[in-house]
Amino acid sequence: MIILALETSCDETSAAVVRDGIVLSNVVSSQTRLHAEYGGVVPELAAREHLKNFLPVARQALADANTSVAALDAVAATQGPGLPTALLVGVKAAQAIAFTLQRPFIGIHHHEAHLYSPWITGDPPAADFARFEPNLSLIVSGGHTLLVHVESELKHHVLGSTIDDAAGECFDKVGKMLGLPYPAGPEIDRLARDARRPYDRFPRPLIHEPNDDFSFSGLKTSVRYFLRDHPQVLEDRAELCNVCAGVQNAIVEVLRAKTFRAAERLGLRCVTVSGGVACNSRLRQVFTSEHPRGWTVRFAENRFCTDNAAMIGILAEQKLKHGISPSPLDAEIQPGWTLA
Repeated sequence: MIILALETSCDETSAAVVRDGIVLSNVVSSQTRLHAEYGGVVPELAAREHLKNFLPVARQALADANTSVAALDAVAATQGPGLPTALLVGVKAAQAIAFTLQRPFIGIHHHEAHLYSPWITGDPPAADFARFEPNLSLIVSGGHTLLVHVESELKHHVLGSTIDDAAGECFDKVGKMLGLPYPAGPEIDRLARDARRPYDRFPRPLIHEPNDDFSFSGLKTSVRYFLRDHPQVLEDRAELCNVCAGVQNAIVEVLRAKTFRAAERLGLRCVTVSGGVACNSRLRQVFTSEHPRGWTVRFAENRFCTDNAAMIGILAEQKLKHGISPSPLDAEIQPGWTLA
């Protein structure tokens, strides 16, 4: 089975070709430089770039996979959640291709695809579902922080989510206060490595609460007041590094504590981590070195943490293999689609 998958939920235009669990190609065109000038993603500009980049990216994905449009067995695209104008580009393009070829169209939930991205491994990348086991999945990105109990393939339920600011959103907003370029997460990660005395008095929101939800707005506010009272930090690189490390430590400690506590409560010995913030070096270090003995922690590879079409194609293929019906060719985008 050969599937062309498209991902246009935010500011990356991506196309991938998947065949029998193997990712034959995964092409990503990023818009980071375009949006950096504005300190965040501008939806209208994102949609315009998707329209400009879609055909070259899709053609490159087909060429890299050494296949053609006529050889496709199905077409998939991210149906939601995401920016409405951005989602429209990928979904309508995929539906048009599917209609022309008389092939199935599969609309994919972006976060559900993240649940399975840690199982894409190797070179060439392939879905390692033979080793799949029930797990507690942490999806941590710019707009969402979710804890999901994945009971079996394609069977899951959400335990907790973001009450206000997501972890990635907190990184970006704090970075803006510190005068760092967008996106600020990678820059905070880089500066934190040079910290000598991390400022560890920032709060750890909800870390002791028994629920599985997340809240990082209080941490962001704490940093704002700290900078108001200590403006000299912005002029001293050493102190800036200490603040970055302090913020990063606070976020990572909350993520670790709530994730491991939920997994232990459910009797799970496997934890997976995905989403853009999963690229953070401190997060990877803490999760891989501080888990209980006998547990397995699987991170998605960095290339599959950020928005990519490979995970969309892998999940679409799994759905078809499990007999789930394709989506209607006139299915609408779902910008606010929540993961059940």
